[in-house]
Order: sequence, then structure tokens, then C-alpha cells
Amino acid sequence: MAGSSHGHTPAAWTGVTIAFIGFCIAGAYMVMAEPLGFWAGMVVVVLGGVVGMVMRSMGLGQPKTSPALAHTTRETVGADA
Repeated sequence: MAGSSHGHTPAAWTGVTIAFIGFCIAGAYMVMAEPLGFWAGMVVVVLGGVVGMVMRSMGLGQPKTSPALAHTTRETVGADA
């Protein structure tokens, strides 16, 4: 995965950050035994996924590659040089 930009997009960073905040909220309220706060944190987790998908549909996510480019490897690229 180091050769690709998997996950290095504004949509991915934003979605994961929001989901992480939601997990922190849910975890804190779970320890405090407050079910309403826990479920509010879980709603924030789902919101992170929705925000990531909306941003991806707006063009801020990983671009789609053509099938011809998907099979290109380092060896075939280096053979042309």
C-alpha cells in the first residue's frame, strides 16, 4: 500500500477523524455508564462515515482508475526507462 495513495484524501481524513471523535465520546460515556451519551457518540461515528461518502461523491476522495492502469507494476514501469 505504500506505493498507492490509499486513504490519503481529504474525504478519508475527515471521515476517520469524525469517527474517531465519536468513538472517544462513546467510550467516555460508556465508562460513565450513561447510555444516552454512548449512543450519541455512536451517532457521531455513523456521521463520520456519511461525511466521508459525501465528500468522496464531491470528488475529494480516491479517483477511479482505469483497468489498464490498475495492472501496472513497478517492474513494467521501470522496463521502459
